[in-house]
Amino acid sequence: MKEVIVLIGNYGSGKTELALNFAFRAARQGKKVELLDLDMVNTYFRLTDRANLVKSYEIRLVSPNFVRSNVETLSLPAEVASAFALDWDTVIFDVGGDPAGATALGRYHDDFAALPPGSLKVLNVVNTRRPMAGTPEKLVHLMRDMERHSRQPVSGFVNNTNLARMACVEDLREGYEIVREASIASGVPVLYTTARPDLLEAFLSEGHDPAYIGEPMPIETFMHRDWETFTKEGL
Repeated sequence: MKEVIVLIGNYGSGKTELALNFAFRAARQGKKVELLDLDMVNTYFRLTDRANLVKSYEIRLVSPNFVRSNVETLSLPAEVASAFALDWDTVIFDVGGDPAGATALGRYHDDFAALPPGSLKVLNVVNTRRPMAGTPEKLVHLMRDMERHSRQPVSGFVNNTNLARMACVEDLREGYEIVREASIASGVPVLYTTARPDLLEAFLSEGHDPAYIGEPMPIETFMHRDWETFTKEGL
């Protein structure tokens, strides 16, 4: 059965990084993968910036029209329909980082509704170190807004709390507490906790309730923030 993963979340939560990690993990398992960029908001960190790396895994990448051009208004390509029409094993959607950005997903409501039961997973990626995500109340409010705009209920939270290269176990621990309270208040489960392998190992050793950790997922960093590393790896 086709697996469809939709990543939503506030700006800077790490959706694009996680989209790459989910896609590469599936590709390493021998799955046929399509990766779709539906982010109509963020013009800085995009999946297209790692197009060559994505291609090396034999993953098909679909991005908005006019990405990396001097045209400011982006539009969604017709190729998005391939996510539903073609025989992929795994399809991953990276959706815009605010409720307005999630609207791009809403236009495919009927296509998602036609998927077999159990094949769709909508993940709310949370980084409590980012604006609008520092309290359980803010998380739940933002999630409900994104659900309304995307016309999709959230399947679960992803605790991706970090401060990029300055991240420490305390960040993940604080995120755990906030996401746990948001999960209790909303009834939405925590499905994943993600971090660099060393931080994740240290966090898990502290003995937190696994019900609010979900699947621990070590991740790699592909969307580098410093320009020198970015250019050395190539586009």
